[in-house]
Amino acid sequence: MFAIFENEAGKIIIDKEVIAKIAGVIAMSCYGVVGMASRNMKDGFVKLLGFENLTRGIEVEINDNKVNIKLHIIVEYGTNISAIGESLISTVKYKLEHLIGLEVENINLLVEGLRVE
Repeated sequence: MFAIFENEAGKIIIDKEVIAKIAGVIAMSCYGVVGMASRNMKDGFVKLLGFENLTRGIEVEINDNKVNIKLHIIVEYGTNISAIGESLISTVKYKLEHLIGLEVENINLLVEGLRVE
């Protein structure tokens, strides 16, 4: 599905993959987030994704030009997960609405793992 903006000059179509990549870059810049996670459903292992595969850890739905996002993240051990979650949600919502001009209706976080150094 796409987000579509129309005016007298034409149409702007934004693919949900683009929205997912922007959300992933924003999420990775937040304190405490070490990466996006991809779940291997076959054996239940969580895999830390590299920068080129960020969108595999993000699900985006667009309904009536409103965006719903589900982020699968891995956080740093020893950080306050609820504080990271609140900060991440507000940062992604604000920056995404500012960059693409769409209303972000809902952001769900799934903490898939902890990275211990």
